[in-house]
Amino acid sequence: MTEQNTRRGIALMIAAVFVFALQDGFSRHLAGAYSVLMIVMIRYWAYAGFVTLQAARRPEGFRAAIRTAHPVLQLARAALLVGEICVIVWGYTLIGLIESHAVFAICPLLIAGLSGPVLGEKVGWKRWLAIGIGMAGVMVILRPGSGVFTLAALLPLAAALMFALYSLLTRLTSRRDSSFVNLFWSGILGAGMMTALGLPLWEPMTGTDWVLTVVYAALATFGHWLLIRCYATAEASAVQPFAYLQIGFVSVIGILVYGETLRPEVVIGTIIIVAAGLWMLWQARSEQSPTLQSRTT
Repeated sequence: MTEQNTRRGIALMIAAVFVFALQDGFSRHLAGAYSVLMIVMIRYWAYAGFVTLQAARRPEGFRAAIRTAHPVLQLARAALLVGEICVIVWGYTLIGLIESHAVFAICPLLIAGLSGPVLGEKVGWKRWLAIGIGMAGVMVILRPGSGVFTLAALLPLAAALMFALYSLLTRLTSRRDSSFVNLFWSGILGAGMMTALGLPLWEPMTGTDWVLTVVYAALATFGHWLLIRCYATAEASAVQPFAYLQIGFVSVIGILVYGETLRPEVVIGTIIIVAAGLWMLWQARSEQSPTLQSRTT
Protein backbone atom coordinates (compact mmCIF):
# COMPACT_ATOMS: atom_id res chain seq x y z
CA MET A 1 0.00 0.00 0.00
CA THR A 2 2.85 2.39 0.87
CA GLU A 3 4.59 1.71 -2.44
CA GLN A 4 1.37 2.30 -4.33
CA ASN A 5 0.76 5.59 -2.50
CA THR A 6 4.32 6.68 -3.19
CA ARG A 7 3.92 5.98 -6.89
CA ARG A 8 0.67 7.91 -6.95
CA GLY A 9 2.30 10.76 -5.03
CA ILE A 10 5.12 10.90 -7.58
CA ALA A 11 2.60 10.97 -10.42
CA LEU A 12 0.71 13.78 -8.71
CA MET A 13 3.92 15.77 -8.18
CA ILE A 14 4.89 15.40 -11.85
CA ALA A 15 1.39 16.47 -12.88
CA ALA A 16 1.52 19.43 -10.49
CA VAL A 17 4.85 20.78 -11.74
CA PHE A 18 3.71 20.30 -15.34
CA VAL A 19 0.59 22.37 -14.62
CA PHE A 20 2.70 24.99 -12.84
CA ALA A 21 5.01 25.16 -15.85
CA LEU A 22 2.01 25.80 -18.12
CA GLN A 23 0.81 28.43 -15.65
CA ASP A 24 4.20 30.15 -15.80
CA GLY A 25 4.03 30.16 -19.59
CA PHE A 26 0.70 31.98 -19.46
CA SER A 27 1.93 34.42 -16.80
CA ARG A 28 4.96 35.36 -18.93
CA HIS A 29 2.68 36.40 -21.80
CA LEU A 30 0.05 38.16 -19.70
CA ALA A 31 2.50 40.00 -17.45
CA GLY A 32 4.37 41.15 -20.54
CA ALA A 33 1.20 42.72 -21.94
CA TYR A 34 -0.43 44.02 -18.74
CA SER A 35 0.54 45.05 -15.23
CA VAL A 36 2.15 42.26 -13.25
CA LEU A 37 0.15 43.28 -10.19
CA MET A 38 -3.15 43.12 -12.08
CA ILE A 39 -2.45 39.65 -13.48
CA VAL A 40 -1.38 38.27 -10.11
CA MET A 41 -4.47 39.87 -8.55
CA ILE A 42 -6.79 37.95 -10.89
CA ARG A 43 -4.89 34.76 -10.13
CA TYR A 44 -5.41 35.36 -6.41
CA TRP A 45 -9.13 35.96 -6.90
CA ALA A 46 -9.41 32.44 -8.33
CA TYR A 47 -7.22 31.07 -5.52
CA ALA A 48 -9.37 32.77 -2.85
CA GLY A 49 -12.57 31.50 -4.45
CA PHE A 50 -11.19 27.97 -4.49
CA VAL A 51 -10.21 27.90 -0.79
CA THR A 52 -13.46 29.58 0.26
CA LEU A 53 -15.46 26.91 -1.55
CA GLN A 54 -13.36 24.20 0.04
CA ALA A 55 -13.85 25.73 3.51
CA ALA A 56 -17.61 25.82 3.04
CA ARG A 57 -17.59 22.09 2.27
CA ARG A 58 -15.48 21.04 5.28
CA PRO A 59 -17.30 18.65 7.64
CA GLU A 60 -16.28 20.60 10.76
CA GLY A 61 -17.98 23.77 9.50
CA PHE A 62 -16.64 26.95 7.91
CA ARG A 63 -15.53 28.80 11.06
CA ALA A 64 -13.85 25.78 12.61
CA ALA A 65 -12.11 24.97 9.32
CA ILE A 66 -10.43 28.37 9.06
CA ARG A 67 -9.59 29.01 12.74
CA THR A 68 -5.89 29.85 13.13
CA ALA A 69 -3.66 29.91 16.17
CA HIS A 70 -1.10 32.11 14.38
CA PRO A 71 -2.83 35.17 12.86
CA VAL A 72 0.36 37.28 12.74
CA LEU A 73 2.41 34.49 11.16
CA GLN A 74 -0.39 33.86 8.66
CA LEU A 75 -0.23 37.51 7.63
CA ALA A 76 3.54 37.30 7.24
CA ARG A 77 3.22 34.10 5.18
CA ALA A 78 0.67 35.69 2.88
CA ALA A 79 2.84 38.80 2.37
CA LEU A 80 5.90 36.69 1.56
CA LEU A 81 3.99 34.56 -0.95
CA VAL A 82 2.49 37.64 -2.62
CA GLY A 83 5.95 39.18 -2.89
CA GLU A 84 7.48 35.98 -4.23
CA ILE A 85 4.86 35.52 -6.96
CA CYS A 86 5.02 39.15 -8.09
CA VAL A 87 8.81 39.19 -8.19
CA ILE A 88 9.21 35.87 -10.04
CA VAL A 89 6.53 36.80 -12.62
CA TRP A 90 8.26 40.15 -13.14
CA GLY A 91 11.48 38.20 -13.64
CA TYR A 92 9.83 36.12 -16.39
CA THR A 93 9.15 39.28 -18.37
CA LEU A 94 12.72 40.60 -17.98
CA ILE A 95 15.05 37.59 -18.18
CA GLY A 96 12.73 34.80 -19.35
CA LEU A 97 11.36 31.56 -17.95
CA ILE A 98 14.46 29.42 -18.28
CA GLU A 99 16.94 31.61 -16.42
CA SER A 100 14.36 32.54 -13.76
CA HIS A 101 13.64 28.91 -12.92
CA ALA A 102 17.30 27.95 -13.08
CA VAL A 103 18.14 30.45 -10.33
CA PHE A 104 14.95 29.75 -8.36
CA ALA A 105 16.05 26.11 -8.06
CA ILE A 106 18.28 27.23 -5.18
CA CYS A 107 15.16 27.54 -3.00
CA PRO A 108 15.32 24.11 -1.24
CA LEU A 109 18.92 24.82 -0.30
CA LEU A 110 17.98 28.24 1.12
CA ILE A 111 15.25 26.56 3.17
CA ALA A 112 17.85 24.20 4.62
CA GLY A 113 20.24 27.03 5.45
CA LEU A 114 17.61 29.27 7.03
CA SER A 115 16.05 26.45 9.06
CA GLY A 116 18.78 27.07 11.66
CA PRO A 117 18.11 30.75 12.50
CA VAL A 118 14.34 30.57 11.85
CA LEU A 119 13.39 27.19 13.35
CA GLY A 120 16.38 26.47 15.54
CA GLU A 121 17.18 23.28 13.64
CA LYS A 122 20.70 21.91 13.45
CA VAL A 123 22.34 22.57 10.08
CA GLY A 124 25.30 20.23 9.74
CA TRP A 125 28.38 20.67 7.60
CA LYS A 126 26.95 18.44 4.85
CA ARG A 127 23.98 20.77 4.41
CA TRP A 128 26.25 23.82 4.40
CA LEU A 129 28.43 22.12 1.78
CA ALA A 130 25.37 21.48 -0.40
CA ILE A 131 24.25 25.09 0.05
CA GLY A 132 27.70 26.37 -0.92
CA ILE A 133 27.77 24.17 -4.03
CA GLY A 134 24.28 25.36 -4.97
CA MET A 135 25.27 29.01 -4.61
CA ALA A 136 28.27 28.32 -6.83
CA GLY A 137 25.80 27.06 -9.44
CA VAL A 138 23.83 30.31 -9.12
CA MET A 139 27.04 32.28 -9.71
CA VAL A 140 27.69 30.25 -12.86
CA ILE A 141 24.23 31.21 -14.16
CA LEU A 142 24.36 34.88 -13.15
CA ARG A 143 28.00 35.43 -14.20
CA PRO A 144 28.63 38.53 -12.04
CA GLY A 145 31.45 40.66 -13.38
CA SER A 146 31.11 39.23 -16.88
CA GLY A 147 29.73 42.43 -18.38
CA VAL A 148 26.37 40.83 -19.21
CA PHE A 149 25.09 40.66 -15.62
CA THR A 150 22.01 42.79 -14.86
CA LEU A 151 20.17 43.51 -11.62
CA ALA A 152 17.08 41.89 -13.15
CA ALA A 153 18.89 38.55 -12.87
CA LEU A 154 18.65 38.88 -9.07
CA LEU A 155 14.84 38.85 -9.16
CA PRO A 156 14.47 35.02 -9.11
CA LEU A 157 17.06 34.84 -6.33
CA ALA A 158 15.01 37.34 -4.29
CA ALA A 159 11.88 35.31 -5.07
CA ALA A 160 13.61 32.10 -3.91
CA LEU A 161 14.60 33.79 -0.64
CA MET A 162 11.02 34.95 -0.02
CA PHE A 163 9.60 31.53 -0.81
CA ALA A 164 12.14 29.90 1.50
CA LEU A 165 11.04 32.16 4.36
CA TYR A 166 7.39 31.49 3.48
CA SER A 167 8.05 27.74 3.63
CA LEU A 168 9.75 27.99 7.02
CA LEU A 169 6.92 30.09 8.46
CA THR A 170 4.55 27.43 7.13
CA ARG A 171 6.43 24.86 9.19
CA LEU A 172 5.97 27.07 12.25
CA THR A 173 2.25 27.56 11.72
CA SER A 174 1.80 23.86 10.94
CA ARG A 175 2.62 23.03 14.55
CA ARG A 176 -0.89 24.16 15.50
CA ASP A 177 -2.67 24.97 12.21
CA SER A 178 -3.72 22.35 9.66
CA SER A 179 -2.47 22.39 6.08
CA PHE A 180 -5.90 23.59 4.96
CA VAL A 181 -5.84 26.53 7.39
CA ASN A 182 -2.45 27.53 5.96
CA LEU A 183 -3.79 27.23 2.43
CA PHE A 184 -6.93 29.20 3.24
CA TRP A 185 -5.27 32.18 4.88
CA SER A 186 -2.49 32.49 2.31
CA GLY A 187 -5.21 32.66 -0.36
CA ILE A 188 -7.62 35.03 1.43
CA LEU A 189 -5.03 37.43 2.84
CA GLY A 190 -3.07 37.34 -0.41
CA ALA A 191 -6.18 38.17 -2.41
CA GLY A 192 -6.83 41.16 -0.17
CA MET A 193 -3.26 42.42 -0.54
CA MET A 194 -3.21 41.94 -4.29
CA THR A 195 -6.59 43.65 -4.73
CA ALA A 196 -5.24 46.71 -2.92
CA LEU A 197 -2.12 46.69 -5.12
CA GLY A 198 -3.55 45.57 -8.45
CA LEU A 199 -6.99 47.16 -8.72
CA PRO A 200 -5.65 50.73 -9.17
CA LEU A 201 -3.59 49.42 -12.12
CA TRP A 202 -6.52 47.78 -13.89
CA GLU A 203 -6.22 47.83 -17.69
CA PRO A 204 -8.76 46.83 -20.36
CA MET A 205 -8.01 43.39 -21.78
CA THR A 206 -8.71 41.90 -25.19
CA GLY A 207 -11.18 39.04 -25.49
CA THR A 208 -8.38 36.59 -26.27
CA ASP A 209 -6.37 37.66 -23.26
CA TRP A 210 -9.42 37.31 -21.03
CA VAL A 211 -9.67 33.69 -22.15
CA LEU A 212 -5.96 33.20 -21.46
CA THR A 213 -6.37 34.82 -18.04
CA VAL A 214 -9.22 32.48 -17.13
CA VAL A 215 -7.11 29.49 -18.19
CA TYR A 216 -4.14 30.90 -16.26
CA ALA A 217 -6.18 31.27 -13.06
CA ALA A 218 -7.66 27.79 -13.52
CA LEU A 219 -4.18 26.28 -13.98
CA ALA A 220 -2.94 28.00 -10.80
CA THR A 221 -5.87 26.61 -8.81
CA PHE A 222 -5.59 23.13 -10.32
CA GLY A 223 -1.85 23.04 -9.65
CA HIS A 224 -2.41 23.84 -5.97
CA TRP A 225 -5.05 21.12 -5.75
CA LEU A 226 -2.68 18.56 -7.29
CA LEU A 227 0.05 19.56 -4.83
CA ILE A 228 -2.31 19.19 -1.88
CA ARG A 229 -3.32 15.73 -3.08
CA CYS A 230 0.34 14.85 -3.66
CA TYR A 231 1.44 15.64 -0.09
CA ALA A 232 -1.66 13.91 1.29
CA THR A 233 -0.76 10.76 -0.65
CA ALA A 234 2.98 10.35 -0.08
CA GLU A 235 5.79 11.62 2.11
CA ALA A 236 7.34 14.89 0.99
CA SER A 237 10.85 13.42 0.96
CA ALA A 238 9.76 10.77 -1.54
CA VAL A 239 8.17 13.15 -4.05
CA GLN A 240 10.28 16.31 -3.64
CA PRO A 241 13.06 15.30 -6.07
CA PHE A 242 10.51 15.16 -8.89
CA ALA A 243 9.67 18.85 -8.36
CA TYR A 244 12.88 19.64 -10.27
CA LEU A 245 11.18 18.41 -13.44
CA GLN A 246 9.46 21.79 -13.60
CA ILE A 247 12.74 23.26 -14.85
CA GLY A 248 12.64 20.91 -17.83
CA PHE A 249 8.97 21.59 -18.58
CA VAL A 250 9.52 25.34 -18.34
CA SER A 251 12.59 25.17 -20.58
CA VAL A 252 10.58 23.46 -23.33
CA ILE A 253 7.89 26.16 -23.11
CA GLY A 254 10.48 28.92 -23.07
CA ILE A 255 12.23 27.59 -26.17
CA LEU A 256 9.20 26.54 -28.25
CA VAL A 257 6.77 29.34 -27.33
CA TYR A 258 8.95 32.33 -26.51
CA GLY A 259 12.09 31.62 -28.49
CA GLU A 260 14.34 31.65 -25.45
CA THR A 261 17.81 30.17 -25.73
CA LEU A 262 19.38 27.65 -23.40
CA ARG A 263 22.79 29.12 -22.62
CA PRO A 264 25.55 26.62 -21.69
CA GLU A 265 26.18 28.49 -18.41
CA VAL A 266 22.51 28.08 -17.45
CA VAL A 267 22.63 24.34 -18.17
CA ILE A 268 25.83 23.86 -16.16
CA GLY A 269 24.64 26.04 -13.28
CA THR A 270 21.28 24.29 -13.13
CA ILE A 271 22.93 20.87 -13.06
CA ILE A 272 25.11 22.02 -10.15
CA ILE A 273 22.14 23.41 -8.20
CA VAL A 274 19.89 20.40 -8.78
CA ALA A 275 22.70 17.96 -7.96
CA ALA A 276 23.38 19.80 -4.70
CA GLY A 277 19.68 19.77 -3.85
CA LEU A 278 19.26 16.06 -4.60
CA TRP A 279 22.39 15.22 -2.62
CA MET A 280 21.03 17.15 0.37
CA LEU A 281 17.68 15.31 0.11
CA TRP A 282 19.52 11.98 -0.06
CA GLN A 283 21.58 12.89 3.01
CA ALA A 284 18.42 13.84 4.92
CA ARG A 285 16.75 10.52 4.06
CA SER A 286 19.90 8.61 5.03
CA GLU A 287 19.93 10.33 8.43
CA GLN A 288 16.27 9.43 8.97
CA SER A 289 16.52 5.78 7.86
CA PRO A 290 18.10 4.41 11.08
CA THR A 291 15.31 6.02 13.09
CA LEU A 292 12.67 4.60 10.78
CA GLN A 293 14.22 1.14 11.02
CA SER A 294 14.25 1.26 14.84
CA ARG A 295 10.58 2.16 14.87
CA THR A 296 9.61 -0.77 12.66
CA THR A 297 11.56 -3.43 14.59
